[in-house]
Amino acid sequence: MTLETSFQRHTLPLEFPFTISRGTATETDVVTVRIEDDEGTVGVGGAGPSAHYGETADTVEAVLPDLLAVVEAVDDPHQLDRIERQMRETVERNPAARCAVSIALHDLVTKRLEVPLYEYWGLDPDDTIETSYTIGIDDTETMKEKTELALERGYTTLKVKLGTDRDLEIVETIRSVAPAEDVRLYVDANEAWTPREAVRKIDELAAYDLEFVEQPVPAEDPEGLEFVYERAALPIAADESCITVEDVPQIAGRCDVANLKLMKCGGLREAKRIIHTARAHGLQVMCGCMNESNASIAAACHLAPLLDYADLDGSLLLDDDPYDGVPMAGGRIALEDLEPAGTGVALE
Repeated sequence: MTLETSFQRHTLPLEFPFTISRGTATETDVVTVRIEDDEGTVGVGGAGPSAHYGETADTVEAVLPDLLAVVEAVDDPHQLDRIERQMRETVERNPAARCAVSIALHDLVTKRLEVPLYEYWGLDPDDTIETSYTIGIDDTETMKEKTELALERGYTTLKVKLGTDRDLEIVETIRSVAPAEDVRLYVDANEAWTPREAVRKIDELAAYDLEFVEQPVPAEDPEGLEFVYERAALPIAADESCITVEDVPQIAGRCDVANLKLMKCGGLREAKRIIHTARAHGLQVMCGCMNESNASIAAACHLAPLLDYADLDGSLLLDDDPYDGVPMAGGRIALEDLEPAGTGVALE
């Protein structure tokens, strides 16, 4: 077998400026990987790098030739474990770049076998969940308007970014148009609070029937996370504190929910290891994302039967995505409606 590999960079505009506690984005740079076998079957994967974790589209493009050289040298896409191990040995960091290759390989393998990815994993497509839709930080009235638009589009699970001096006002305003009987709501501070500030704010936010609070304190302060977890009036999710499987034992006893992201952990096999390790430590599991296209989001959707929560709206926040993926009308990850084999990613 001969495998041919290539990659392409895209700059994709967001539908609205997207602000979290660390800054604002109006577009996102992603890199798409293609791996083609000698029968013309093509696997597609995507990288949505985050500068917060030391990656950019430039760094992804810089290391992909070395990673794809591993794929070409092994020359068997079904050797997923061997390829991912050798990619880690070749490029220790750059998880988004490694993940793009991992996704493309899984897409290719399952297309060759003529099954969707969830079936390859032995998962039940009916055992699915909704993704949340994220409301970024803005002036309070604009956040209210974005919430109303999300509800018009059928989303009933919302994630609200916090980390301002008006966090309580924001949640109160959003709940005024998204009542608890109709909308599940959780909030994400993206490391913005001190431990004592977090406990105080969470006590105030508890009145608004929130599912949980994501990453209230900096990842560099595990004792602070534990302080909040032991005193908070709401469940706590760890995102920036949970990058690879090695982090799971460290956050156990310091949160209720482990939030993995493909772009943090480096591949689909590592993502499944995180899920099973988190379960073994008594944690619930969420899969989140960066601002990404369906070239990567589609694969993450196949993890839905293994999750308690999904925050896989990266492609939904784009103004235009060159790729189709798993149907997510109203946020429901409809794996059972997926017709083609593979991850479901396809050029529009």
